[in-house]
Amino acid sequence: MDTKTIEKVALPLPVPDYQVEQQQATERRELVKAIKAINATKFFGENYELTFVLDRETRRPLMRIVDRQTREVIRQLPPEYTLRLAEEMRSR
Repeated sequence: MDTKTIEKVALPLPVPDYQVEQQQATERRELVKAIKAINATKFFGENYELTFVLDRETRRPLMRIVDRQTREVIRQLPPEYTLRLAEEMRSR
């Protein structure tokens, strides 16, 4: 059975950059809505909220639970020591 014709048809077409940017913007808006919905339920307690940030050194997304008033980080995923270990291993 010749599958070469099928393989050619099944190849994905390249997506224009503007469509990728639009999709990423839509995904960010949906993420913000989801975080706001979670925080509105006070799922993490009255004084805590969920936040997402980018680590400055690794440029990786971080999920944090922070105190609403003091902005102190209560918990972070991935933990700080994991980020630094990955950075150290990358520089070797």
